[in-house]
Amino acid sequence: MGIPSEMRDIWVKHREALVIASPTEEQKVLNARHCTQEGVRAGFKAASIACVASALPTLAAVRMIPWAKANLNYTAQALIISAASIAAYFITADKTILECARRNAQVEEALRRHS
Repeated sequence: MGIPSEMRDIWVKHREALVIASPTEEQKVLNARHCTQEGVRAGFKAASIACVASALPTLAAVRMIPWAKANLNYTAQALIISAASIAAYFITADKTILECARRNAQVEEALRRHS
């Protein structure tokens, strides 16, 4: 069934009222959200490219190579293509998020030195 929306909104507002974040904490949360969004965008782009890059040779091989024609059914083809796409997404998203977090840490360190 779930929690009715009015009750949920009251609970969320009540919970947020107990926590008062400092401006630096709010900035850290915003930076983390930005890094996550940047990682998702980069991961999606990489997954799209990997999907095309793995689909073309897989589908061509199934039509031209006798072994692939005999042994790779539709499920195997889908698994090959999706595995490449999923791997590209997670690897790229992880690298992008770590790079963004490293940049933010360097900026924070520089600000602490000058303060």
